[in-house]
Amino acid sequence: MTRPDPVVFVVDDDEAVRDSLDSLLGSVNLPVKAFASGRAFLDAYRDGETGCLVADIRMPGMSGLDLQSELARRSIDLPMIMITGHGDIKMCARAMKAGAFDFVEKPFNGQELLDLIHKAVEINLESAGRRDELAEIRRRLDQVKPRDREVLDGIVSGETNKKIAERLELSAKTVEFRRAKVMRTMQAKTLADLVKMVMTLQAAERNG
Repeated sequence: MTRPDPVVFVVDDDEAVRDSLDSLLGSVNLPVKAFASGRAFLDAYRDGETGCLVADIRMPGMSGLDLQSELARRSIDLPMIMITGHGDIKMCARAMKAGAFDFVEKPFNGQELLDLIHKAVEINLESAGRRDELAEIRRRLDQVKPRDREVLDGIVSGETNKKIAERLELSAKTVEFRRAKVMRTMQAKTLADLVKMVMTLQAAERNG
């Protein structure tokens, strides 16, 4: 899966702040999309876009906290950096507890903010890569036929070919044949690779 380049999404009702951030991010060649409200951002955001979100915590209508809650409700995985005024520390504490990446106080230091943004984007890209990897494993696993899945389950459980053959009332040769099919379907180079893929997917699905 090819993803578009990461974008820094800026949400602030203050046009001067949006222009300032656009200039700052442009100075280091970071793609940026700026919005005057959380609603405008949500209407424009496309599923799967990566990067990070920089948003003012105090905005009319949908506040930064409201936007954060809406991101969670929609399962939008973007690290969120809150821009705050001096009197918003309690609100920032709420945002951090709800999963905000970090916050910066106005007037913010440009280099400090850039460092945070670069770190947030890097983490988001790593997270997106893991999701893509898991999705690919799931796609391959869904192609394994039910009778071959019985053999795969035995392999993952640590059973020997002989034990699998006894449990499924199959010949050892049939088990070996089905195991080879599973290896091809899952594109696994070794049995260890195969087991790791399946166990990684199972762990991720258990953890939601």
